[in-house]
Amino acid sequence: MSGSNQAKTERHAEVVDQQGPWRFVTRRVFRSADGSEHVWRSRHHRKGLLVRAATQGERPGPTLLRCLWMPQQPNWWIGTLFALGSLLFALASVLSLAPALARALSLDSFEINATFFAGSVPFTIAGYLQLYQAANAGEFSPDESYAPRRRTLIGWRPYDIAWLSSALQFLGTVLFNFNTFDAMIPSLNWFQQDLVIWAPNIIGSILFLASGYLAFIETCHAHWAWKPKSISWWVVSTNLLGCVGFMISALLAIVLPGTPNIEVVHVSVFFTLFGAIGFLVGSLLMLPEMVGERG
Repeated sequence: MSGSNQAKTERHAEVVDQQGPWRFVTRRVFRSADGSEHVWRSRHHRKGLLVRAATQGERPGPTLLRCLWMPQQPNWWIGTLFALGSLLFALASVLSLAPALARALSLDSFEINATFFAGSVPFTIAGYLQLYQAANAGEFSPDESYAPRRRTLIGWRPYDIAWLSSALQFLGTVLFNFNTFDAMIPSLNWFQQDLVIWAPNIIGSILFLASGYLAFIETCHAHWAWKPKSISWWVVSTNLLGCVGFMISALLAIVLPGTPNIEVVHVSVFFTLFGAIGFLVGSLLMLPEMVGERG
């Protein structure tokens, strides 16, 4: 649905409240003719997530175990693939920061860079699945019926916060494919490194940061909110922290003429590790988010 002044859906349900950071609407409350109310949330709608009421005596254990293996759900693949990519980024970062450990495992710099590249691949697959999901999210109907719509591989919905966030993230992952692959090329001078490694890294990190903030405000329904009881809020918050880590790492990763400053290099890699951990936590939290959030 589009248009902040829209008062009714095609099925004559009145919009009685709506929220969202300017210029997006990320939450609407509909009142049907029979007086019942239905809440639409942008993130939950596009990902097909449940919002359930808390019940007394609820046992979270079986629910958490169930979400560990749900391959029939696209969200399971998205969370698992992002977690795999994050884990490989974290592993490569640790090996970069601990050369003694890398030597003990008989790994050289090429193999460490190859681990970064391997991590970028599941990132891109998960990023595309998320974009496909956002591009094909149907219009919300309070009576839970959806008009059929033609499937699209990418779509074009720049005024939809969900699609915009997903598209920026996907483009960022593609750039990370390039920069991590180029990092495996030997004997590049400082200018070549900045051109084929640092440039896609910094642009990709900017796209990730913009995407992460859009996902955050989509869930908050405002430019900032503190919602520690919401698992979706923790997903987007930890992902945003990961984006900040990648951004700081990229800023410090520029190569200048002369001998590189090893301390700056280590700090840059540390923030890559920080970003990977943020994404890993957020990705793993996507799994319990699938089985229903208390709302």
